[in-house]
Amino acid sequence: MQKTQNLEQRLTNIETLLLSSKVVLTFDEVAVYTGLSKSYLYKLTSTGKVPHYKPSGKIIYFDKKEIDNWLLSNRRVTTKEIDMKAATYCTTKEIVGVK
Repeated sequence: MQKTQNLEQRLTNIETLLLSSKVVLTFDEVAVYTGLSKSYLYKLTSTGKVPHYKPSGKIIYFDKKEIDNWLLSNRRVTTKEIDMKAATYCTTKEIVGVK
């Protein structure tokens, strides 16, 4: 049992490495690459929320760089970044009502 799990993990690692070298990914490869379920990925493609291509009108393909950019979209700022912006704002702007 332990040997089987170890072998499966090693195969998963190899698949991940192979996916990282490809430029164009299939639907199944994107599901593995992103960790999204196939049903959710299908929902994202059907609603146009994830960039994809259908050259023959049926089979879905993805550009890996576009998927990477999509995964990294909608970044949230950290509290440290907010504090730094607030400190910069306070030191560069005059306080209203103070002379």
